[in-house]
Amino acid sequence: MLKGIAASSGIAIGRVYKLQAPVIEVFNEVKEGIEKEKERFKKALEKTIDDINKVKQRAAANLSKEELAIFDAHLMMAQDPEFESQVVGMIEEGNSADHSTKSVSDMMISMFESMEDAYFKERAADIKDVSYRLLCNVLGLTIPDLTLIDSEVIVVASDLTPSDTAQLNKQYTLGFATEIGGRTSHSAIMARSLEIPAVVGVKGIMDTVKNGDLIILDALEGNIIINPSEEEIKEYNLKKEAFLEEKKALQVLVNEKTITLDGHQVDLAGNIGGPKDVEGVLNNGGEGVGLFRTEFLYMNSENDFPTEEEQFNAYKAVLEGMQGKRVVVRTLDIGGDKKLNYFTFPEEMNPFLGYRAIRFCLDRTDVFRTQLRALIRASVYGKLCIMFPMIATIKEFLDAKAIFLEEKEKLVKEGVKVSENIEVGMMVEIPAAAILADEFAKHADFFSIGTNDLIQYSMAADRMSEKVSYLYQPLNPSILRLIKLTIDGAHSQGKWAGMCGEMAGDASAAPILLGLGLDEFSMSATSILKARKIIRGLNKKDMEELANKAIACQTAQEVAQLAKETLK
Repeated sequence: MLKGIAASSGIAIGRVYKLQAPVIEVFNEVKEGIEKEKERFKKALEKTIDDINKVKQRAAANLSKEELAIFDAHLMMAQDPEFESQVVGMIEEGNSADHSTKSVSDMMISMFESMEDAYFKERAADIKDVSYRLLCNVLGLTIPDLTLIDSEVIVVASDLTPSDTAQLNKQYTLGFATEIGGRTSHSAIMARSLEIPAVVGVKGIMDTVKNGDLIILDALEGNIIINPSEEEIKEYNLKKEAFLEEKKALQVLVNEKTITLDGHQVDLAGNIGGPKDVEGVLNNGGEGVGLFRTEFLYMNSENDFPTEEEQFNAYKAVLEGMQGKRVVVRTLDIGGDKKLNYFTFPEEMNPFLGYRAIRFCLDRTDVFRTQLRALIRASVYGKLCIMFPMIATIKEFLDAKAIFLEEKEKLVKEGVKVSENIEVGMMVEIPAAAILADEFAKHADFFSIGTNDLIQYSMAADRMSEKVSYLYQPLNPSILRLIKLTIDGAHSQGKWAGMCGEMAGDASAAPILLGLGLDEFSMSATSILKARKIIRGLNKKDMEELANKAIACQTAQEVAQLAKETLK
C-alpha cells in the first residue's frame, strides 16, 4: 500500500493509465518471420491513422479550420504509399518492423531538414510527430494522451499540470494519483472541481505501478492499494457505497438557506473553471459562483489568446446558467505554474512573486481590455462581479478599475447594452492588501480572500514544496488576524467579504470564519452541502467568542483543537 494526501474525497477502483512518455528501444530482431513483422507494421499504421483521426475529432470543438489542417497534414504522411512501401521493402529484406520504421522515418526527417525551403523544413517536425506515434504503436507502447481516453481509468502521473487536468474527461476518469502536490496544488483543486477522487503526494507510485494494473484509490484516507485481493475490493466497494450514501443524504439541504441557529445568513458559492462546472454548483445547492477561474479559457486555447467573442460566449453561458445568482469572475490569473502554449513568460528566479496575474494584465493591456470587453458585454445576462487578482497596492487596483471603466464607456458609446450593476472588487491574497483593507474598501465593491496564496506569502513558504508543506497552516493565528483585518476593513465601508481559497471549504475552519464575520464562503461544489450542514448547526454569537479565542492563540494546533471541540 502507498500513502499520499487525500485531495478530493471519494473512492475509485480501476485500471491504471500512466501519464508518462514511453522510452523507445528499437531492435533489429525478427522473431516470428517476415509476414508477422509486416502484419505488425500494418496494424500499427492503421492504429496511427485512427489515433490521428480521433485527436482531430476531439480538437475540432476548439480549433479553427486552419488550425485543424495540421492533423490533415499528419494523416497525409501516415497514409503516404511511398513511405509504407519503403518500410515494407526493408522488412522484406529481413529487418524488424520497428527497425524498418525508424530507419525510413529518420531518412525522411533528414531529407526534409536539409531542404532550403522553410515550409519543407518545418514539415520535418510533423514527420517526427507522426513517426514517433507510429513507432510507439509498432512497439505496442501507449502514448499518453488524456484526450484519447475512452474507457474508465485511474490516471497516475508524476504531476498533472492545470492544462492536463483541464483535458480530463470526467466520464472516463475515475480518479487520479500523483507523486507530487498537496491539497492546494492546482491538480487537487481541479479534481474537486471535477468531482473526481484524487490522492496526491504519493511518493514512488510511478515506479511501482504499470499500465493496466488494478488499483484502489482511497481518497478519504489517502491510500493506494495495488492489485488488491477480492476481499479488499469487496471491502472498498462497501466503503464507496457508504460514502455515496452519506453524500446522497446531504441532498436534503440543496434548496435550503445557509442560516445559523440564531438566524444569521451567509452565502455558500462554488468555484468553477468553465461553463461546464455550473451544473455541479447548482446540483450541490450553490448560492452563486464565488470564483470563475478564467485562466482555463486561456490555457485551453491552442495557438493564441482567446478572442473577445469566445470569452463573451463562455461568460454569457455561466451567467445565464446561474439563473440570476451572483457570479464572481476573476480576471486573467496567469503566470507562476500556469503557463500558456503561445506566450513565453520571462525566466525569473521566483515566478510566483514575479510577472503574473494583474501585473501581466496591466502590462499587456491589449489582452486585459479584450477580457474586460467580453465580461461587460456579458453582464446583461446575469449578476456579474469582476475581481482583480494579486493586488498589492491601491494604485494597481485603481489602474485596473480605470481600464474597466474606459472599456465600459466605449461599449456604451458603441450602442452595446451593458449592466449598470457590475460590482468591481479584488482578491486579497497579498499580506500588504490585507493590512490596508480598510483603505482598499473605499475603492473596491467587495473583497474575496484567496487563502492559498495569502498563506504561502505570509509564511514565505511555497505551497508546492513538500519540504515546507508543514508551514501551510490555514488556522495559524497570524493568518486568522489577516483575515479579520480584511473582513473588518470591508465592513467598515459597508462592503461584503468572501473567501474563495481552499480554506473556505475546510470544515474545521468554518466555525472560526463564521465568527470572524465572513459573508460568502466559496469552495469546490462537492464541499457546499457539508459546509451548509455544519453552519446550520452553529450559533453565530458563540462563534464570535470562538474566533476571539482563536486569534489570541499562539499556534495553529491550539486553534485546531478549539475548532475540533466546537464541531464535536
